[in-house]
Amino acid sequence: MEALAVFAYELGVLKRVRRAGWWQAGVRDPESVAEHSLRAAQLAALLAAEEGGVPERAAFLALWHDTQETRTGDLPHSAAPYLVKPEPRAITADQTAGLPPASAETVRDAVDEYETRESLEARCAKDADKLEMLVQALEYRATGVSTVDEWIASAQAGLFTATARRIAEAALVTSPLAWRSR
Repeated sequence: MEALAVFAYELGVLKRVRRAGWWQAGVRDPESVAEHSLRAAQLAALLAAEEGGVPERAAFLALWHDTQETRTGDLPHSAAPYLVKPEPRAITADQTAGLPPASAETVRDAVDEYETRESLEARCAKDADKLEMLVQALEYRATGVSTVDEWIASAQAGLFTATARRIAEAALVTSPLAWRSR
């Protein structure tokens, strides 16, 4: 159980790791990886429900999709030409090496499924990752950060499911505060 406690502390680092690309856009206090992962998991569940998948599985995959960033930090896309992209499954294997077998297998299987994108739930989780970035960019733009078009375009280009594409289109013409009048 000590290994699970240690891993719980490591996962807490995600609350402090900031999404680094937003600094390049001029966001002074960008969201954390944990904040991003929460909404991505929520969106993954909704996408899977609309696409005929298993919402709980999609949300679960999205919860684990960036946990490796406790060890690497969040690397912005501008770093890609200078670094070899870390292999998420290898990092996850290291992170879970000391865990009890059932826990280690649970996390490793989730990360592997997410990375292979073979299941509908994994594709929904990946779409949720992109969709969350798009929504966050629109929220930042609404607060005066005008340099987020690249993030919006990148997110839109990476969407797989019809539902995610329709949500993205709706988000582009909807105020981030529209929920207040519903």
